[in-house]
Amino acid sequence: MDLNNLDDYCIETTQAEPDLLIELVEKTYSDMGYPNKLSGKTIGRTLKLLAKIAQPKRALEIGMFTGYSALSIAEGMPASGELICCETNPRAIEFAQSFFDRSEHGKKIKAIFGPALDTIESLEGEFDFVFIDADKRNYLNYYEAVLPLVRSGGLIIIDNSLWQGRVLDPKENSDIAVNQVNRLIAQDNRVENVHLNVRDGLNIVVKH
Repeated sequence: MDLNNLDDYCIETTQAEPDLLIELVEKTYSDMGYPNKLSGKTIGRTLKLLAKIAQPKRALEIGMFTGYSALSIAEGMPASGELICCETNPRAIEFAQSFFDRSEHGKKIKAIFGPALDTIESLEGEFDFVFIDADKRNYLNYYEAVLPLVRSGGLIIIDNSLWQGRVLDPKENSDIAVNQVNRLIAQDNRVENVHLNVRDGLNIVVKH
């Protein structure tokens, strides 16, 4: 039995994304490059379901890229929800906004240009839902920066938490940072978590 086919099987047996997201993926491949930065169908549908369950009124995404995960989260949020997205690539923001403008959920999304840590420092009020998917070297900094802003019972979801298996033998700064945040969360009495082997890893954290 070839277990490498299990990922494909999970993708095939997960319900399809909206057509607009399929188009976004295709356009990202053709126009933007770095398609590996996309969250992908399994993660996207997971984010949508988690948002649908949690019904966050206010959410934060660190690392938006072309907007696939943002639209997935917004799809699960209530109509009055607000999703703030941090992104450092102005071309990616422009690309994503062109899809937000065509989505019934796009009005929930606000993209902010600039370093995420600076944006986080400027934010006021509580968040119900946070998705971290930006530069891996800052994962621990992002986690510590957003935790005080998350309400009790709120979610923090960390993508690429297995970092292509590099967490098992961390050598580069990004490997070390991802491993550090995973190890911290596992011992952090401020939260509880489950670390899932989904795609490139998804660490799901709930604040006490």
